[in-house]
Amino acid sequence: MSAVGPVARDRVAERIAERLAIFRLPTAAAEMAPRLIAAGHADALPTVLEVCELEAEERHDRRVQRLRRAARLPPGKTLATFDDTRLPPALARKLKELAQGQFVEQCLNVLAFGLPGTGKSHAACALGHALVEAGRAVFFTPTYALVQDLLAAKRDLALSRALRKLDHFDALILDDLGYVQQGPTETEVLFTLMSERYERRSMIITSNLVFSQWDQIFKNPMTTASAIDRVVHHSVILEFDVPSYRTEKAQKQKRGVTTKKAQTED
Repeated sequence: MSAVGPVARDRVAERIAERLAIFRLPTAAAEMAPRLIAAGHADALPTVLEVCELEAEERHDRRVQRLRRAARLPPGKTLATFDDTRLPPALARKLKELAQGQFVEQCLNVLAFGLPGTGKSHAACALGHALVEAGRAVFFTPTYALVQDLLAAKRDLALSRALRKLDHFDALILDDLGYVQQGPTETEVLFTLMSERYERRSMIITSNLVFSQWDQIFKNPMTTASAIDRVVHHSVILEFDVPSYRTEKAQKQKRGVTTKKAQTED
């Protein structure tokens, strides 16, 4: 190692220290490389770094497995399986950009609007899978189901504890916001959740209702305006203004059956 030169040796030593610090081994991080060098074993540093990198990779894999189980994301709904050729190019590019995960670091929300079947839920799940692969904590849930859980927690005087538990997730995916049961208690806990995460944690929200229709969810004009203000203030808005995937698929199948029947009759 010494033949490579002190600069390369110091780079390896620095990387070892960084890895050991991440492993929460501060004494080893400070002493490992300097002691090996002082003892004349600088040539062992690359091997030590290799072992550290293997440990880091194994830890990352185990963390991703834990995060994937906790996320409750629908399996298979990833960017790899998402047909972005149906989307406008700008929207497809924005999805790939969001998949890098910087929006979570900035506590931004992602709001996906579109009619049923346009791919917004798949896109939201794909972002969630990408975040999990990067080691981010994500939780996916239909909005109505989470609202019911929060209502139960409120009845048990445990709403604050339930919200703190959700606070552990870097990104909360609320699917189908428009299908929340429209009652004052439901909208109250939903608004409380949005307020708690405001400027602190990210939300990925899908909805078939545009902002002008959110009064159907929150009923009270003041609450509606406040909810919109909180989710939009720091957000990225994705508009899935495309035909329904399911409708397109059904039409193609219908055309295929019709064509096959015509050929048979011929």
